[in-house]
Amino acid sequence: KEVMQFCRNAQEESDGIVPFEEFKKHVQVNLAILQKALLRKVIIPEWEEFSNLVRGLYRETKKNTDGKVADYIPQLAKMDPDLWAVSICTVDGQRLSLGDDRVPFCLQSCSKCLNYSFVLDDNGRDEVHRYIGQEPSGLAFNELKLNSYGKPHNPMVNAGAIMLCSMMKPGYSQAEKFSWLQSQYRRACPTDHLGFCNATFQSEKHSADRNFALGYLMREQGSFPQEHPDLQQILEFYFQTCSIEINARSGAVIAAMLAAGGICPLTGEKVVSPNAVRNTLSLMLSCGMYDYSGQFAFEVGLPAKSGVSGCIFVVVPNVMGICLFSPPLDNIGNSVRGLSFARELVKTFNFHHYDSLLQNEGVWDPRRRRNSTKEHWVVALLFSASKGDVTALRRYVASGMDACAVDYGHRSALHVAASAGHVKCVEYLLSVPEMDVNMQDRWNRTPLDDAICFDNGRIAELLKAKGGKLGAACSAEGEEQSGANT
Repeated sequence: KEVMQFCRNAQEESDGIVPFEEFKKHVQVNLAILQKALLRKVIIPEWEEFSNLVRGLYRETKKNTDGKVADYIPQLAKMDPDLWAVSICTVDGQRLSLGDDRVPFCLQSCSKCLNYSFVLDDNGRDEVHRYIGQEPSGLAFNELKLNSYGKPHNPMVNAGAIMLCSMMKPGYSQAEKFSWLQSQYRRACPTDHLGFCNATFQSEKHSADRNFALGYLMREQGSFPQEHPDLQQILEFYFQTCSIEINARSGAVIAAMLAAGGICPLTGEKVVSPNAVRNTLSLMLSCGMYDYSGQFAFEVGLPAKSGVSGCIFVVVPNVMGICLFSPPLDNIGNSVRGLSFARELVKTFNFHHYDSLLQNEGVWDPRRRRNSTKEHWVVALLFSASKGDVTALRRYVASGMDACAVDYGHRSALHVAASAGHVKCVEYLLSVPEMDVNMQDRWNRTPLDDAICFDNGRIAELLKAKGGKLGAACSAEGEEQSGANT
């Protein structure tokens, strides 16, 4: 957006001609997306159509006025319940922001997924999970309970997040540790709002009895890596991470960084390792939505992390990151509008983790051009027939694909299988109730013509038994030959 504004200003003020160094200064932070745009290799090719559908989802979910703003932290209770923002950033850097996208809010629990990835990179998976579990707790996010090994259930609940803070840069002072963490967040979202809300930090500190109780419980159980952990410092650092301030636009870029395997979509810089991202997304899917995680995984099927400020990060791996922000929460602590939007999103686009196993006619894959989706499946169907892969043919047809679909030459899977001599494929295709055994291609040839032409006698017999006939072209050739013989 900033680059486009610069180009518009340059066109108005200097006929579109600017010094190279000035142009370089303005475009370098968005170099990755500019390169892909010029090469026409963006992840969502039909961006305008995709954006219009998202705008419709935004308008519909805005009508939902259920939920209540969190009030157990006094500063959060002041949030306006009418705020509603949706921001999207693809792994290429394509962006769409709607509503109150520039209103700042604190990360709260959404910081946990980022902190976990940073600690993983510094300490390694095995070391981190010596002290933190990997299982959903089935309990409230601030429940005073550890697992059977005396460890926090996972890094997405308060106990696990407090443990992460005890493991982050242990040799650093408090100031150095927080400065380092802010620099990591800045690498993840280099151009949008990133700040710190001292009012929320102070509010957290003065309403922290349960978090201190969790700290003392873990210290009593010997859960911390340190023999004598300083709970005051650990908890204060945890409150600082929760009080980092972003807006929906910066949140979308952070989520897109996770979607891109740890690479910032705007700069191309590696922020965290792919392995750390894989582990982070795995736990976001199973544990990221508090005690609603299983239901969210079932309905939406995407890694996500929510916070009591009303923020939800949703990650569509290898495609995009989404930040949803609306303060009213349900009784579990998730944004009501955010949940509603996420549900509608996967009803509109095939982003659910398992949608790739289905050919759902009512759901659009925006990664493909509208006119290429059907062509893609036809090519896959005919390729399976050419290779004799009857299992793939069964799968495509069972998922709802038309077994009689044809390519640009009007050749069907039955034509291809008959030509290639794949008896099992022909037998299966002939068993499909809607199969037209006498389909003609652009040369007026039927599958029987192809079977005879390529000397596949067994297939010719199967086709004739199902009423197969010669096509118009071969019939005409036969008549001409008969006349010549006469």
